[in-house]
Amino acid sequence: MTLEEVMRELEALGSDSVKKRYVGNGAHEPLFGVATGAMKPLLKKIKKNQALAEQLYATGNYDAMYFAGMIADPNAMSEADFDRWMEVAYFPMLSDYVVAVTLAEAGCAERVADRWIDSGKELYMSAGWSCYEWLLGWQPDSAFDRSKLSSMLNRVAKTIHEQLDHVQHVMNNFVVAVGVSYLPLHEEAMETAKAMGEVTHTATKGTCALPSAQEAIQRAKDKGRLGFKRKAVRC
Repeated sequence: MTLEEVMRELEALGSDSVKKRYVGNGAHEPLFGVATGAMKPLLKKIKKNQALAEQLYATGNYDAMYFAGMIADPNAMSEADFDRWMEVAYFPMLSDYVVAVTLAEAGCAERVADRWIDSGKELYMSAGWSCYEWLLGWQPDSAFDRSKLSSMLNRVAKTIHEQLDHVQHVMNNFVVAVGVSYLPLHEEAMETAKAMGEVTHTATKGTCALPSAQEAIQRAKDKGRLGFKRKAVRC
């Protein structure tokens, strides 16, 4: 399919109600308002197509950019390509659920995520921590360096309260991901969650607390879900 054909199909799948919800979450024009599930038949038709993914991402249309992540070939992308995608990822649905998700399936995932975490830029940091969350819920425990993840838990405990709001959110999720999906550090993740205490940030309607990482890990344990792994990162 050509770029023009895909854009026409996406536009036809758009919904005013979905568009309104996306805008409320930070998306801006251009966009059609296509639900993720509605894209799946189109994904089955196209499968992986990196050249088309690049064209779609370059449109700046939110729905096209999201679909680009679904059909991208992560291992055909260089570190510079991921940096380029991040440059125009203007809100968390793009940084964390398009770029970070795509990056998680690439061989350079940890190198790029580490750079972004150290960047000091909110959405880059958010994508970096999110990438690890996706990796932990997918890759076998043997794929990770235990000492590195332990050091990252320590970093979260020491710095989460001084981070910008969305970085706090994804760091909190990282602790949960380690505690649930990486069995060698389950107990350490629980201790980190306790050490963090309540994490609060300023929302549009006032100060609010993030969901407790400690409680989230405990719920997973109670449900017998420790060691949870997805079959794939992307849809």
